[in-house]
Amino acid sequence: MPPQLDMKKEQLTSEEIRTLQDMRKRCARRILLSTALAASGHPGGSLSTLDMLLVTYGLIKHDPQKPRLADRDRVVVSIGHISPGVYSTLAEYGYFTEDDFLSGFRRTGSGFPGHVEKIVPGVEWDTGNLGQGLAAAVGMALTFKIRKMDNRVICFMGDGEHQKGQIIEAIRFAHKYKLDNLTVMIDRNHLQICGSTEYIMPQSIRGLYASLGWTVKYLEDGHDYNSIFQALSAAYQNTSGVPTVIVARTIMSKGISFMENQAKYHGSPLKPEQLAAALAELGVEDDFAAWQEKRRQPVGTATIMEPVSYYPRIDPGKPILYDAETMTDNRSAYGNALLGLAEANNVQGEAPKVIGVSCDLEGSVKMGAFHKHSPEGYFEAGIQEHHAASMSGALSCEGLAVFFSTFGVFAVSETYNQNRISDFNHTNLKIVATHVGLDVGEDGPTHQCIDYLGLLKNLFRFSVFMPADPNQTDRIVRYVATQPGNHFVGMGRSKTPVITDENGEVFFGPDYTFTPGRADWLRRGSAATIITYGALVPAVVDAWKILKDQGVSVGVLNMASLVPLDRDSLVEAAGIGPILTVEDHNVETGLGASAAVVLVEEGAAVKMQRLGVRQYGGSGKPAELYKQQGMDPESIAATVRGLIG
Repeated sequence: MPPQLDMKKEQLTSEEIRTLQDMRKRCARRILLSTALAASGHPGGSLSTLDMLLVTYGLIKHDPQKPRLADRDRVVVSIGHISPGVYSTLAEYGYFTEDDFLSGFRRTGSGFPGHVEKIVPGVEWDTGNLGQGLAAAVGMALTFKIRKMDNRVICFMGDGEHQKGQIIEAIRFAHKYKLDNLTVMIDRNHLQICGSTEYIMPQSIRGLYASLGWTVKYLEDGHDYNSIFQALSAAYQNTSGVPTVIVARTIMSKGISFMENQAKYHGSPLKPEQLAAALAELGVEDDFAAWQEKRRQPVGTATIMEPVSYYPRIDPGKPILYDAETMTDNRSAYGNALLGLAEANNVQGEAPKVIGVSCDLEGSVKMGAFHKHSPEGYFEAGIQEHHAASMSGALSCEGLAVFFSTFGVFAVSETYNQNRISDFNHTNLKIVATHVGLDVGEDGPTHQCIDYLGLLKNLFRFSVFMPADPNQTDRIVRYVATQPGNHFVGMGRSKTPVITDENGEVFFGPDYTFTPGRADWLRRGSAATIITYGALVPAVVDAWKILKDQGVSVGVLNMASLVPLDRDSLVEAAGIGPILTVEDHNVETGLGASAAVVLVEEGAAVKMQRLGVRQYGGSGKPAELYKQQGMDPESIAATVRGLIG
């Protein structure tokens, strides 16, 4: 039976050590077998972290029969390639059987992928891209602090991994917010794929953490069970307000003499003859051939865990109606809606349900009122967007409605891979990005995010919404707050008029309900349709008026829901006549490209033209930048006239 280690003891008993040693032998065998059977994988780091993994699962609060136990501690394996070591340990503790693991490892359709994923019982976070796991662990630890729970988070990391800059961001954040419920375990074997860490990129890992205010513990022998137990027990009971890092000096491929301290075994499995020698050294049977035969059977899927992340019931609050005379920016409407959500859901004296995260841009993204109302729910991450994005994703899996807000270039372009990993993890993240597109104006092209849709279309679990005015902004923000899943809401910087109908009445009025995948016919026409969204809606409406005054009848279709698209309205527009798309986005990857694909798939033959950003913008007023790219009202009207002949 796996040991239940008592952290209040000073040291392990000789019987407990013998039990751990026996467990290690069985796990080492699985590590060697699994990688040899798959002819790929990472045995070296799995063997060097194995002793720490075995002690960790003997100490933490968990139930292998209930992998998603609400009150469990969390273990995040940032070095996701050590999956053979993690799966071996989880099998040892009863999360699944050895047969499940060895017969399925790295096989198509099985529940045991090459890097750790949450489909495996006991795994908390999909990892593999090094450097992001600590930020996710910080998000989990922060959740426990928000809820005043005494649960703990342990994050396993490698030494080479610490060459990633995002880790430093997470270290700083954890110290600022006093996450003493977080412990980092570092496998310091001094080797990575291409050789020694000192040759590839030297650094002082202990010095790094110490300089950023963490408690640092060094284990001269990272394979000594008592040393691991004592360090981890102390960290587990830490209430100092300071997070702990345990740096353990280990040996790559520990326990197999000819593999030890060899960088090549970081990611190289053993050949059959080498495996036979290694298993003989362990003193266990060489049953490689028998397992090869088992792996010829259909792959097993019984252990696969379906993605589940609890999302709270959120009260959308009372919508705000901006009258036709109002002139404000969508970001201010976002800030007002976010405050309304806080007022409706965050009760003083209770853990907040709505969370805000930003990166030194509280005023620009209009989170100030939310911060004032819910200081316990607002987290300032500093200029650390990579960490903030990953941490926000992890927070959003813990029963919280999390809004991550910064400028578009930082929320999407800079943090694309962080959002990608969140998408893998079935997060419930609400990214609300301001300062999107040429509408950023004088800040110039480095700050003009014109690739948000092109990038986010690559992620299978993100919706993308771009509101046309403050009223639609208000409804969209309240909508995404009430819905699980990943949602991106983007908006420009400038003030924008309230959209009205032809009679001057507010279009997105009190009876308006935002529905994903449904576009809005702002105007109806018989000769052509202009399709647009976001900051360019007012210019398109102005172009519609120019054309109307010239006797040309065109429709205006506002496509605020970009993912998913309103396919029916696109087909309807094609049935009317030529289509012109107009957007503050790279013309090759935006709405125009999406609409063209839909029309081809639907067999809707129509003459079509796309207006959008065809070259990097300059530093100037948005209206002037739009005119440069042929997207001012006069140019749009002229393009329509040319399109319809």
